[in-house]
Amino acid sequence: MKNKKLNQWLWKWHFIAGLISLPFVVLLAITGGIYLFKDNYEAPKQEHIKVVKVEGKAISYQKQWELAKTALHKAPNAMIIPKKDNQATEFITGRFNHKNSAFVNPYKAEVPGNISPKDSNMYTVRKLHGELLLGKFGTKIIELIASWLFVLIITGVYVFWPSKKEGLKGFFTIRFKQGKRILFRDLHTVLGFWMSVLLLMTLAGGMPWTDIFGANFKWLQNVTNTGFPKTWSARGIKSEVKGDAISLDDMVKLAKSMNLKGEVSIGLPSTPKGVYSIYNTTFDLGAQKRFHFDQYSGKQLVNHNWEDVGVLMRGRMWFMAFHQGQFGTWNWVLMLGVAILLAFIAIAGLVSYLKRKPEGKWGTPKVPAQFKVGYAIVAIIVILGIVFPLFGISVLLITIFEFLRERKKFNS
Repeated sequence: MKNKKLNQWLWKWHFIAGLISLPFVVLLAITGGIYLFKDNYEAPKQEHIKVVKVEGKAISYQKQWELAKTALHKAPNAMIIPKKDNQATEFITGRFNHKNSAFVNPYKAEVPGNISPKDSNMYTVRKLHGELLLGKFGTKIIELIASWLFVLIITGVYVFWPSKKEGLKGFFTIRFKQGKRILFRDLHTVLGFWMSVLLLMTLAGGMPWTDIFGANFKWLQNVTNTGFPKTWSARGIKSEVKGDAISLDDMVKLAKSMNLKGEVSIGLPSTPKGVYSIYNTTFDLGAQKRFHFDQYSGKQLVNHNWEDVGVLMRGRMWFMAFHQGQFGTWNWVLMLGVAILLAFIAIAGLVSYLKRKPEGKWGTPKVPAQFKVGYAIVAIIVILGIVFPLFGISVLLITIFEFLRERKKFNS
């Protein structure tokens, strides 16, 4: 049996937090759904740069590298091996939002163009989704809303949980013939309940991008040694300068002989002591591998499999890939469904509220005056406040405000 007073208290805070976060939740759902179409949107716009006509003999990768150096402001740090003959060779400098790629036509020995993530309208959608176009301040707002969403989902599941009298049918019942308020209330609660696990997984995949939680998670990875191995990205590995460097063509030939899964890249040495790296990017995460080679002798210095990656990093990468729908068509369709349904259940909750809201009042659920939160609930809030610091700070501010309000009411 549910504790009725606790149920009312949880419903009150579910209601308040939901009402405040609702516009942000709808925005996150819409922008997240749009961003899933990033590749479909960008492909035709970038085709004139990425796709080339096969004519004559292709120049060597070594010469393509030299062409790319002149087309980029910085020397490229990686090259993606083309999978098809009509595919331009991509040379990359920088990472993430600072990434810039020069595409080389190996048949005409020219660079048809450069592409950066910032060149696309989808970059604006991503920035709106992740930081409301407000920079670091916006990122923290999104982190605060995402933190409260965990609480909204947990409290929503408790408040919705059917009574013993309703039984199993309570998990599925949507009353279509008892008015719009009841209909939208049931759509909000029933669909929200059945989506709760998916929503928690989606949130878990987005949290590593946040400022405070993300930084704390990285710190935890470092102190527990559960992130990437230190040499995963060739950090600290050096070539012995001796003779002439191996050509990029030889490294490409070696990479192709490995039959690695997914997109295969060559990490390029940027200094005389730098190393060549061969690695693949695939969302069959277990198939990811990394190899580092002396750029002069070709000797393999270090190699890593996915099993060498720490458990927290593996979990983080899995949830981030899931969040972006990158595990194949099923994952993409699932995330699109989550985005659409999240927006729908948020709006359904708002419609239900507006239908029951008394005129001139907020209609906040009442909590019995004698109700006191138990130690278990306090412990859960404290733990959530530690895991999600912005949530913890917001709860502290709310508590102080409530205390001062009650004290003022008592004194008056």
